[in-house]
Amino acid sequence: MILSAIFMQVNAQMGAGEGGWTAFLPLILIFVVFYFFMIRPQNKKQKEIQKARAALTVGDKVVTSGGIYGKIREVKDDSFVIEISENVRIRVEKTAVFAMAEPKATGDKK
Repeated sequence: MILSAIFMQVNAQMGAGEGGWTAFLPLILIFVVFYFFMIRPQNKKQKEIQKARAALTVGDKVVTSGGIYGKIREVKDDSFVIEISENVRIRVEKTAVFAMAEPKATGDKK
């Protein structure tokens, strides 16, 4: 009984000039805002990280997602061999490695 009343009310509103697409307009606008402010910037950041990982070579200093610092000693298809101390090497997945920022050269010290 309540359901039929809801359907009648919706039909009455649609007949009164209220189009079906205008009800979805706020939802569409919310999706557009989410895309431009959240989804798109995240995708751009992911692509930059993937390019940086692809550019890593032997001898580069890196840090893993677990916080381990080291130098790349070997590059494999899906992993890196990282030397964390003299003669201590670990193998980690490529997705867990981030390039370290090079320290900026400070001009003259006083």
